[in-house]
This record gives sequence, C-alpha cells and structure tokens, in this order.
Amino acid sequence: MKTRSINNNQELKLELSQRSSNYVLLYKGGTEQSECALNSLRLLDLKINEVDEVLIADVRSVRDIHPEYKLKSVPALLKFSDNKLITIYKGCNGKEFYQSVFSSNRSIRSDGNENKVKRVTVYTTPSCSWCTTLKNYLREKNINFSDIDVSSDQKAAEAMVRKSGQQGVPQTDINGEIIIGFDKARIDRLLGIGR
Repeated sequence: MKTRSINNNQELKLELSQRSSNYVLLYKGGTEQSECALNSLRLLDLKINEVDEVLIADVRSVRDIHPEYKLKSVPALLKFSDNKLITIYKGCNGKEFYQSVFSSNRSIRSDGNENKVKRVTVYTTPSCSWCTTLKNYLREKNINFSDIDVSSDQKAAEAMVRKSGQQGVPQTDINGEIIIGFDKARIDRLLGIGR
C-alpha cells in the first residue's frame, strides 16, 4: 500500500476536506513499534475498498497533529470519515489486522457466510496488565477495536461508568453489551470467534 507523508495539521485538514474517508498513521521513526506498523502497512500491496494510500506523519518532526487528538503514544492509525475522527488503532499490528481495518464492514466466514463486523470499544489504562492482555487477544484474532484510555479522558471515564456502573478496567463494549474484565468466553461468544 502506498504511504504519503504529511508535514503538519493544516495539511491534514486539507486532506480530510478532499476525501470522505482517510487513514493517518502517526509514528515515531526509528522505534521498533513504529517501524513494525509502517512495514505492515507497506506489505499491503493491493488497493483495498477504495483505500489506495495511508497518510503518515512522524511525530519527531510533525508536532501539531497528535496533541489535537490527545494521543500520548504512537504508532497510532487514525480513521477519519467526513472530517471526523472515527477510530484509533494503537500499537504495531500485523498485515492481516490492517487488511481487516481497510476491508468493508463485513467479513466472510470459512463456511462462506457473511458476518457483520461488530463495533468494539475497549476502555483501558496504561498500567493495567489485563487491558494489555485483552488488546493483544483482540489483535491476535484480527478484531478491529477502539482503544479509549480512561486515565487521560475524564469524559470517557464517566461515560464508561454510566454504561456499566463499574470503574474497573478493562471494559469492553461489543455492540452495546458491556463485559467487565477479560472474560474470554463471553468475548468469543459475542464476537463469534474461538469456536
């Protein structure tokens, strides 16, 4: 897949205004995780569902994008639709994960039937080891998810508590159904995986 560097937030805004859907990878050149993410993206050699390029910005030289979206760690792939940030995929992910991100909102099961992709949001904190375990598990299963750090986003933390009545993390919202902790069996059942 083709990548194209952008140099500042103004350039990003211009790109967002020209297309209805955009992907931007924020990375830090020379770091293992960021190089892994860049290499995985570049391994995608086909145009996937009208996604023919990913915009990239190295936070070492482009310093005005990540603060705008309250990002404290990279790599992070940002998905935009109609000028609005929709989802953030954090960390290094494999080629298959990125391919599923760029694919449409359906997938084909091994039996040939279609699956609707589930909306998955994970509420986490950086110091939570079970949060890391949960996110790694979802990545391993090629599940797209939004990662919300409730330690740095008070409104998101309040919304999480309103939904679940609980303050502990991790919490996973799968199409509106809340799972407290890393309940693998329930996650598998709701996502239709692990059978």
